[in-house]
Amino acid sequence: MKKKLLYPLALTSFLFFSCEDDDTLQDTQNEIATPTEYTFERDGESTVSFSGQTTRIRMAEEMITAFFDPNISTVESLNAMYAHEEGANDFSSDALNNSGKNIKSKVATSIDFFAANTVESAQIQQDFETFIAGQVNEVFPAWNSLAAPGVPGQIAEGTTPRYVNAKGLEYDQAFVKGLLGALMTDQMLNNYFSTAVLDAGQNIENNTNDVTEEGKPYTTMEHKWDEAYGYIFGNAPNPANPLLSVGEDDSYLNKYLGRQEDDPDFAGASQRVFDAFALGRAAIVAKNYELRDEQIEIVREEISEMIGFRAVYYLQIAKVQFNNNNIGAALHDLSEGYGFIYSLRFTRNPDTGAPNFSSEEIDGYLTQMLESSPDGLWDISFETLDELSNTIAARFNFTVEEASN
Repeated sequence: MKKKLLYPLALTSFLFFSCEDDDTLQDTQNEIATPTEYTFERDGESTVSFSGQTTRIRMAEEMITAFFDPNISTVESLNAMYAHEEGANDFSSDALNNSGKNIKSKVATSIDFFAANTVESAQIQQDFETFIAGQVNEVFPAWNSLAAPGVPGQIAEGTTPRYVNAKGLEYDQAFVKGLLGALMTDQMLNNYFSTAVLDAGQNIENNTNDVTEEGKPYTTMEHKWDEAYGYIFGNAPNPANPLLSVGEDDSYLNKYLGRQEDDPDFAGASQRVFDAFALGRAAIVAKNYELRDEQIEIVREEISEMIGFRAVYYLQIAKVQFNNNNIGAALHDLSEGYGFIYSLRFTRNPDTGAPNFSSEEIDGYLTQMLESSPDGLWDISFETLDELSNTIAARFNFTVEEASN
């Protein structure tokens, strides 16, 4: 597998001057070490803050549980969790209930991809309500029935029951893996990393002169960078050193960044992402905006490729499960693949800055999964899975064979 990632030289921090020519003194240059921990302070006070991201991750975690509670959850209650209003008793935690944050308001709202595309943004937000309605109206009534082609219900994956609609799709997997892209990835790669956000207004001037937000220890640029960090490491028990538990801290980006370590072709992905975040933040402190932007491209490529890789992996592993007559496992893998394909819309080509896939392409792939055969995922052809896999892999720096392994 060929990688195109850029890794700038990281040295101990110091200022040096070249005096070889007194008349043409070279520019002062900051050489910045990659921090081993995500810890930054100003006047002895931490400048790192991403509480809003942690809150939304925790709300999204509780929604997973609610998707599996047919005795309590309703369309109304799940939508209330999704579009939470401050003070509403939607969650098990008072901190979440009292929060003015919610999931829906940040779904598909990045400044780069959706500021001028509010119609598509609204449709994507509606898609998650459609997943909710499908779970309640189609799957919950058949909770204790055996699923079959054309019949919703439960099917075993080993000792674990999976709950599918008539086409074999798990709505909870579509919701979770889709949200991984539409919320976490879109906000990170296409909003907080956007120059329209990082460099908005007087942000560069203020950061250069250490002008902080009113009543806060951080500059606006520092805070925006931290908010991007929060969408992948914000629920870690030790967010300053999140690699100690990476893959275990949430069911969204963090989980699958940890999963990348299981494949030798992607070994070190979590370290590369953390290092880019930490060095980019150090670059902001040092006012080195070129180095900051280099780290953005590293994270964009790693996260985008991770989503593409997982999409192909699940399509391919489903073929193995079908061949072994593990139908429940195959449907589960295909449901995960469906969600990751949904999330491809929010990945980003680091060379062009554009989405790796258009909304029309993604809609076509999802329709192909559910409509190319009479019973959807139950009898999807291996030819269709291979066609989709090859199409997706071609946009990234891995092969179908690498993803299959």
